[in-house]
Amino acid sequence: MKQLMLGNKALARGLYEAGCSVVSSYPGTPSTEVTEEAAKFDEIYCEWAPNEKVAMEVAFGASLAGKRSFCGMKHVGLNVAADPLFTCSYTGVNAGMVICVADDAGMHSSQNEQDSRHHAIASKIPMLEPSDSAEACEFAKRAFELSEEFDTPVIIKMCTRVAHSQSVVETGERVCPDAIPYEKNIAKYVMMPANAIRRHPFVEERTRKLRAYAENCPFNRVEMGDTKLGIITSSTSYQYAKEVFGEKASILKLGMVNPLPEQLILDFAAKVEKLVIIEELDPIIENHCKTLGLTVSGKDIFPLEGEFSQNLVAEKLGTAAAPCVKLDEALPGRPPVMCAGCPHRGLFYTLSKNQCTVLGDIGCYTLGAVAPLSAMEMTLCMGASVSSIHGFNKALGEESEGKTVAVIGDSTFMHSGMTGLANIAYNQSNSTVIILDNSITGMTGHQQNPTTGYNIKGDPAGKIDLEALCRAMGFARVAVVDPYDLAACDRVLKEELAAKEPSVIISRRPCALLKYVKHNKPLKVEEDNCVGCKSCMKLGCPAISIKNKKAVIDETLCVGCGVCQQMCKFDALQSQEVQ
Repeated sequence: MKQLMLGNKALARGLYEAGCSVVSSYPGTPSTEVTEEAAKFDEIYCEWAPNEKVAMEVAFGASLAGKRSFCGMKHVGLNVAADPLFTCSYTGVNAGMVICVADDAGMHSSQNEQDSRHHAIASKIPMLEPSDSAEACEFAKRAFELSEEFDTPVIIKMCTRVAHSQSVVETGERVCPDAIPYEKNIAKYVMMPANAIRRHPFVEERTRKLRAYAENCPFNRVEMGDTKLGIITSSTSYQYAKEVFGEKASILKLGMVNPLPEQLILDFAAKVEKLVIIEELDPIIENHCKTLGLTVSGKDIFPLEGEFSQNLVAEKLGTAAAPCVKLDEALPGRPPVMCAGCPHRGLFYTLSKNQCTVLGDIGCYTLGAVAPLSAMEMTLCMGASVSSIHGFNKALGEESEGKTVAVIGDSTFMHSGMTGLANIAYNQSNSTVIILDNSITGMTGHQQNPTTGYNIKGDPAGKIDLEALCRAMGFARVAVVDPYDLAACDRVLKEELAAKEPSVIISRRPCALLKYVKHNKPLKVEEDNCVGCKSCMKLGCPAISIKNKKAVIDETLCVGCGVCQQMCKFDALQSQEVQ
């Protein structure tokens, strides 16, 4: 049966058809939908893990038990999982284990533009790179076979365009192999130094075998056309090259990007007059070709940063770009903002009003850094806000303690904020940490997390009590505040900043976009009372604007949260009856 599928959905379909039994992941755009789609198959156990390291270790445990397993994450998540990644390369697997990493060239939703091929090379784990949905499905199935044949985890590298574009997939039946019995093998699975020393030669020999396999594997193929131009490429760059050149160039399409073949590349190069490497981000294929003694063009033509496109490929290689529709350049910009009724807005307004130094974290609340709130001054990586405020306050002491806070979301706190909080409790900095508890993992599309009480399917699950957890970690001062209540936010913030000991503030209100949240009717403006002071505009709420020097409420956006009402001294913003 042929279906039009999103790349992530197709990969999940491949997991299903391959007989994968256990899936553990942490949501991260652009990888999230793989696990969400896999969870729709009752035959696969799926879960959201607290972080990517845990997810990979869960997948390893399932593989060890003899069942095919999978974990998924975005590129920065692979950094978090690097510890088990490098060592499970040494241990190898029992049943097949597949790791999906989705890179985000162009940084559509990421804090850096990392090339995950480096992780594959450094950990000496094979990496496959599909270029469309059909390959995502097929590569997922073959990855398990490769994993079991070579006793290795296998990484599938997606990217934003492959993950979030659609193409035709021909689906098949689920074939679930028999479980591979677990057998005690201390020399293979206990990575103490003496055993690890003996496993390293195995890894190097496996790499040599994989390199030989890459010369004639089903993932790499040559498409001969005009031999004046030869292109070596992979992933979406292959699609761009085909769209621009068609049969006017010869293409070596690499689906296995680690390890890279040698003789296959040399044979292809011998058949063409000019050789060009088209790859997003780092020159990994290009450097490999140069190591083989080939003269190639690559990053001397193409940029090291950003996403590629058909027009970019055409422009850089001297071919006319296809006509396309362009937006009117006079259109105003539309920067991202927190949603109308976002529970974080009131808290960030309070922080801004009190001129706090705010060390931030990864989540939709990172938008607290943009105007007009401009309330966040640092965002590094998951959990870094909590660790950084400790270092910040240890460095500056009383100079910073009374005006500096860390903010972190509930899901991010469970991901990697707890260890930073333990450090504050253990090494005693006078730091104030604010957990922005919106009862969901908001930025990646409302996935559950260990604080919500529900699992990936929405069924009741274990629930972490944040207040009890923080107290158990050594915090005597733990306050809970409703971010819609500006007066309470201001009072609690000042109390905790004035305290001479570590403290936690939990700003708790569910995300305004959650389906179960019941909203009030939109506010209305009493124009006779409005003096045009624009105090309400300081919130940056998309439901509020100014027209003819009067406030205007967009009733299609306003959820009647009442935060702006508390800022208006003239009673111009008024509530309607509750729906």
